Amino acid sequence: MGQGGEPRRVRAHDGELGAAVARAQEGDETAFAVAYRLVQPGLLGYLRGLVGDDAEDVASDAWLEISRDLGRFKGDGAGFRGWSATIARHRALDHLRRQKVRPRSSALEQDVLELPGPHSTHDQALESISTERALDLVGGLPRDQAEAVLLRVVVGLDAPTAARVLGKRPGAVRTAAYRGLKRLAKQLGVASVTDDGPRTLGESK
Repeated sequence: MGQGGEPRRVRAHDGELGAAVARAQEGDETAFAVAYRLVQPGLLGYLRGLVGDDAEDVASDAWLEISRDLGRFKGDGAGFRGWSATIARHRALDHLRRQKVRPRSSALEQDVLELPGPHSTHDQALESISTERALDLVGGLPRDQAEAVLLRVVVGLDAPTAARVLGKRPGAVRTAAYRGLKRLAKQLGVASVTDDGPRTLGESK
């Protein structure tokens, strides 16, 4: 799949993102614009999976909160990506409560069993599905799987950071992402989505 590998491209910018956030915290508006440019596409994709066509409005609310609370943030580029995803998720859930609807991805909320499995397999699977394809298909997944796939594939978070966003254990998020990707692969008619070895990142930190 030629368009796979978004998480690697996303994470490649985390050094630049961390530097921009540090400058923005000192009042550099241009640096804040750089941070916005690096984070917004993934954030918008994640929100699109949660709230559909209202994603841009929810993202605007999230960025207002991000800019207001920026001085309280402590961490690097990857940490900022996770922190901003947490804020966006809270705004999305607030929006859905106001709308009295469930997230588009599904009505199913359930605890995910923490099954053991080779982490590299999960990462290979994540790397081999493109952002665009994931967004097309993720609407049919149970909510826990959909959010795990969106945070890992579209936002580019590692499992521990995605787990913090969702308030779950990293193993549960890995399992949810793995199950979601297996289901997506089945929809795509692919026997396995784990054969694309060169794109593997391995576990992040």
